[in-house]
Amino acid sequence: MSSPFDLSGRLAVVTGARRGIGRAMALALATAGADIVGVSARISDSDEIAREVRATGRDFTARATDFADRDAVIALGTELAERAPDILINNAGTIERAPAAEHPLSSWDRVIAVDLSSQFAFTQLLARPMLARGSGKIVFTASMLSFQGGINVPGYTAAKSGIAGLTRALANEWAPRGVNVNAIAPGYIATDNTQALRDDPDRSRGILERIPAGRWGSASDLDGAVVFLSSPASDYVSGAILPVDGGWLAR
Repeated sequence: MSSPFDLSGRLAVVTGARRGIGRAMALALATAGADIVGVSARISDSDEIAREVRATGRDFTARATDFADRDAVIALGTELAERAPDILINNAGTIERAPAAEHPLSSWDRVIAVDLSSQFAFTQLLARPMLARGSGKIVFTASMLSFQGGINVPGYTAAKSGIAGLTRALANEWAPRGVNVNAIAPGYIATDNTQALRDDPDRSRGILERIPAGRWGSASDLDGAVVFLSSPASDYVSGAILPVDGGWLAR
């Protein structure tokens, strides 16, 4: 009997795959048996993630696409839909920090485009072959700010709150058709996006004091969650937003 977490023979598209959380997710899925299409604004078949995935014995294909460019996102989604992937990991994202009263509208527009609007456009295209087939796994990267307000990141908070709602809306429509849509909400993970927080002694101390686990998370802490939500083990899970946060939300 095969493991319910076995992804052998499956094809996974992972956005934001070049570094950080996306890189860890792509490698975790490859280790579980999936071939990977890695998407990032700047990525190539010679990047470290490509070598890491191939070292597991799985195939890796790089596709460089800026999620701020809707036309490019639609072109890529149209191309990849022809390959009818089994798994879509929507992890591409950006963040812009400035107090709300001075927050540039250009920053707002870019974050909403990358973190929400392009997520929907890309998902819509890749979901179509899944729906036609009657099976598929879609996993969004949400955030603690899908539940909370944050500070100095109004666009990011709005986008990640939108991702939580989008996850539920798509799950309502697509679960009856065999496609599971869920999200992972990472806590405070040590990546480029949180470097400014970790470099601020007061903010970093305040964050660590609230995390019951007592540490910043690492990107690899998300491995189990992404494999679970991408595998047959989660066939009866739809519309869930799974926190991986060291206990932050329980505090």
